[in-house]
Amino acid sequence: MHVHKHDHDHQLSLDKGETHVHHHLGHESNHRTLLIAVALTFGYALVEAAAGWWSGSLALLSDAGHMVTDSSALGLAAIAAWLARRPPSTRHSYGLVRAEIMAALFNSMLMLALIVWIVAEALDRFQRPHPVAGGIVMVVAILGLLLNILVGWVLSHGAQSLNSRAALLHVIGDALGSIAAIAAGATIYFTGWTPIDPILSIVVSFLILFSAVNLLREAMHVLMEGVPAHIRLETVGRDLAAIDGVMRVHDLHIWTLSSGTIALSAHLEVRALTSWPGILAAARERMAARHGIRHITLQPEVLGVHPLLHRPYSSPH
Repeated sequence: MHVHKHDHDHQLSLDKGETHVHHHLGHESNHRTLLIAVALTFGYALVEAAAGWWSGSLALLSDAGHMVTDSSALGLAAIAAWLARRPPSTRHSYGLVRAEIMAALFNSMLMLALIVWIVAEALDRFQRPHPVAGGIVMVVAILGLLLNILVGWVLSHGAQSLNSRAALLHVIGDALGSIAAIAAGATIYFTGWTPIDPILSIVVSFLILFSAVNLLREAMHVLMEGVPAHIRLETVGRDLAAIDGVMRVHDLHIWTLSSGTIALSAHLEVRALTSWPGILAAARERMAARHGIRHITLQPEVLGVHPLLHRPYSSPH
């Protein structure tokens, strides 16, 4: 006997051969916000690329390359947000909410590739210095920084998800690149010391590296269906086992469906199936109140009938 309780944005129900799809557009604002960010970022990336090539500044060129990467990453994020709004189907019963996680994974890997390119180019600049027009670099980088602040503000006021956080990470990294370009341009303009250009490019690359690695680790953890970092599996197991009528809990699994949506499944051993409606209601309320878990699938079992396959959590009763 399986009893399921689901509480989530996308719901697929089957009734007498017909498929009914219920869908809430919870990702609409996120999608619109990302499209605005794409237009702003890509447009100025072209300006920075031209200015970087003309001025000979690696800091400005790397910042322009970063902005091109940003625009493609934001475009992927916008597509992923649109896919996440698609309703569930008989082929994808959860919908396409994992598209956001996939985009976050790709974006983090794209950032790592960009860092490698910047560092390699900077090392080459140490061996073969290039003349740099410091004044042009300063002006263009200041305008780029102002644009990054605007895009960051737009993203931070939109819907928050792992995908939007990945996009915001790109923008923050790009803002750091603009600051480095400003510093490099000012130093070269007032002192003529050109090595500052590749030095600051490398510094910014390593600053971005830590955030990119953390994002990659988090996206991989979600795709591997790991327990969310803020939830303790043992605590959830004990809370379920403490419900009146529950003797033991086993086969407990907790994972992230998409940003902000946590799922749980478990087998609950009970003394009598007649008490199940009350147990189910209590479990739903307790999981939502204590752990923020609203998508739960629970299976009741009569105590002692089924063998234990995983570590059980026993009732203190």
